[in-house]
Amino acid sequence: MKVQTKVFLSRDLSLALDAAALRMKRSKSEIMQAAVAAYLSPDGDEAAEAAVVRRLDRIGRDLNRLERDVTISNEAIALFVKAWLTATPSLGAGDQKAQNAKGQERYAGFLEALSRRLSSGRLLRTEVLDESAERLGNS
Repeated sequence: MKVQTKVFLSRDLSLALDAAALRMKRSKSEIMQAAVAAYLSPDGDEAAEAAVVRRLDRIGRDLNRLERDVTISNEAIALFVKAWLTATPSLGAGDQKAQNAKGQERYAGFLEALSRRLSSGRLLRTEVLDESAERLGNS
């Protein structure tokens, strides 16, 4: 047995209910009954908690991936700096101007290469993982 109940809704909520009824091809009463049942359901809290747990799991996976990416980036930079420091000869005091000009030229080249790489969407992480997989596959 159904009991008629009078409910007052805000204008916006009433318009949203009308639109949902048209879109879902259901009566407003059916939608309201389902909404109230879901709201009063003791399982509603469990469903909400499950949704939060799923989101937290996804965020945790994203953080792990981010940590891996930052570690790869840090290692790549550290290896580059180590190689650069060991392979770049120091110039004499008289060559300071030439050294500064060459440094500016290299830095401009670095910025240009970085800009091209970022705009192309290619990532070092992907290349490293692909090359690693290829080497393991060829071994």
